[in-house]
Amino acid sequence: MTNQKTDGQGSCMLEVNNLSISFTQYEKWFSRKELQVIRNLNITVRAGEITAVIGSSGSGKSLLAHGILGILPYNASLEGSMIYKGEALTEERQKALRGREIVLVPQSVSYLDPLMKVGAQVRNGRKDRASKDRERDILKRYGLGRDTEHLYPFELSGGMARRILISTAVMERPGLVIADEPTPGLHIEAARRVLGHFREIADDGAGVLLITHDLELALDVADSIAVLYAGTTIEEASAEDFMTEETLRHPYTRALYRAMPKNGFIAEPGTQPYAGEIAGGCPYRPRCPFAKEACGGEIPWLFVNGGHVRCIEDIRKAGERR
Repeated sequence: MTNQKTDGQGSCMLEVNNLSISFTQYEKWFSRKELQVIRNLNITVRAGEITAVIGSSGSGKSLLAHGILGILPYNASLEGSMIYKGEALTEERQKALRGREIVLVPQSVSYLDPLMKVGAQVRNGRKDRASKDRERDILKRYGLGRDTEHLYPFELSGGMARRILISTAVMERPGLVIADEPTPGLHIEAARRVLGHFREIADDGAGVLLITHDLELALDVADSIAVLYAGTTIEEASAEDFMTEETLRHPYTRALYRAMPKNGFIAEPGTQPYAGEIAGGCPYRPRCPFAKEACGGEIPWLFVNGGHVRCIEDIRKAGERR
């Protein structure tokens, strides 16, 4: 799918810089420790575009969404900066914008109230004529008949339930939509239709942060890809950069490219470390074929050939010579 932008689109909607999230934990009642789950995370989402956040389970994708929305658990602490439409996304601003200007399409359809008809859920309980008309227009847009509004969630198919979640999100005309793994359990064609709806939302001018583990599906709709590994952004690239391995910058991103079915389905040896197992430096270091002693130190966030990468320059050049 191609993104036909209009004037005013492409401006920075959300900028996350050097985000770190830690949890306070207690062992044996008296021993306290800080478990850092996200560190040095950088994400940019532009108006009229989809930024897909790619990473395996445990890489911190959903935690990023909760940090942006301001719904982290009580024992979490957050450092770094988040800028929304040019202003700091403070706790007070998160509360004011959440569910209105910044909305979440959650991973599980269990977020739907099983005891409320879906039309009322899309309208958030409002009964005025304007709200009902908009709700019906939205349902029609997503291929849901007018009779759908009278159904309960248990009467919906998986694909219909996903579209109801999207309808609920866009009812408020948001500026930023965060889609957290919106396609689990759907067959490939249904998943593509759901992601196509997010493409439509972006084309209407909103910024979309698409959180997913499926790189191939994301490349169908996304403008840019942010690759997470063990809670750290290691690369941010345009979708076009994934046309060939040579235009990618980080060894792990190249491994993801080779792991896609169309590129050979070649699995990279090793596993992603868990939170608390990372002593510092590049988290991919134990698996990287180009690792060296300097990789154990601070790794800069570099702007290279139109994208960003968190990698030592010598390693990047070694990767290009493969």
